Amino acid sequence: MSAAALRPVPRPGVLAIEAYVPGKSAAPAGVTLHKLSSNETPMGPSPAAIAAMQETAAHLELYPDGSATKLRQAIAQKYGLDPERIVCGAGSDELLSLLTYAYMGPGDEGLYSQYGFLVYRIAILAAGGTPVVAPERDCTTDVDALLAAVTDKTRIVYLANPNNPTGTYLPFDEVRRLHAGLPKSTLLVLDAAYAEYVRRNDYAAGLELVAESENVVMTRTFSKVYGLAALRIGWMVAPAAIADAVNRIRGPFNLGAAAITAGAAAMADDAHIAKAVAHNDAWLPKVTKALEGLGLVVTPSVGNFVLIHFPETAGRTAADADAYLTARGMILRRVGAYGLPNGLRMTIGTAEANEAVVAALTEFVKAPPRG
Repeated sequence: MSAAALRPVPRPGVLAIEAYVPGKSAAPAGVTLHKLSSNETPMGPSPAAIAAMQETAAHLELYPDGSATKLRQAIAQKYGLDPERIVCGAGSDELLSLLTYAYMGPGDEGLYSQYGFLVYRIAILAAGGTPVVAPERDCTTDVDALLAAVTDKTRIVYLANPNNPTGTYLPFDEVRRLHAGLPKSTLLVLDAAYAEYVRRNDYAAGLELVAESENVVMTRTFSKVYGLAALRIGWMVAPAAIADAVNRIRGPFNLGAAAITAGAAAMADDAHIAKAVAHNDAWLPKVTKALEGLGLVVTPSVGNFVLIHFPETAGRTAADADAYLTARGMILRRVGAYGLPNGLRMTIGTAEANEAVVAALTEFVKAPPRG
């Protein structure tokens, strides 16, 4: 009897998954913590969302609405959508996984760009599929490279737009060109987690393309600009047939009551979202300019974060910078898992946090090399 037969064995692909590691959240004792590793908003959640969540506390014995009706209606009203084509999940991560499980299996391929979100690979392998990666150009998705990688086995193409961790984006005419080049049987998933932050006239999150197509889905999240990361709320809009397929495998109570009520309230608080976006509009260019002024390379970003590139010089690397910042209470995100070992991703935080990071990196760059 083989050793494998002595215990249950995961099916092929599962053990090839490298578990997703969230951004660090701790700093040494005695320093002020500035957590800028997870792209959380420094503005916090809407007061209306907090109040709505608190109202659920007196009814914890009751199951939540398994269809998240109140939340789907709030989203539909905001964007002019049919609520029947909206599916909600425990963050957009869950929805990305459900889409993969519904449309991919052994022998199928899932395609994404070189620095695409790590969850794509995890979901593809978990479904028994094969991940296929297309090279990027200047840390930006290359439509021609994606189309060249499509085969008759390609079931899903994932496009993070804007992309995390690079912060780059594709203009909507490029998204349309990508879609036009795909077989009608291939699903295009537009992951628009950072859409609310984008201020480019040639950008669109994808609602129009979903409305006019049978093979396009857009996913969104409440974890970023809405400040509800702790509640894990995501949503997607899809053609009716795709929404139906996902609902058939979705857990019937995948969102808690607090998430449903708080999400609906947050969706309606336009003033709070405008405040969060205005803060990012003010600080994103300031931080970028300051870091570039230190001689660091910063990938142009349209999100609420920047990707900072460090040299390979001993004492000046991303690992050295990360250790230097962490010791002073500033937590950024290492992005080696994305194939960017010389990068750190910095969330745009409070004014205090942003200024602290710039000041610390100024000292780091100017200090004698260590190591």
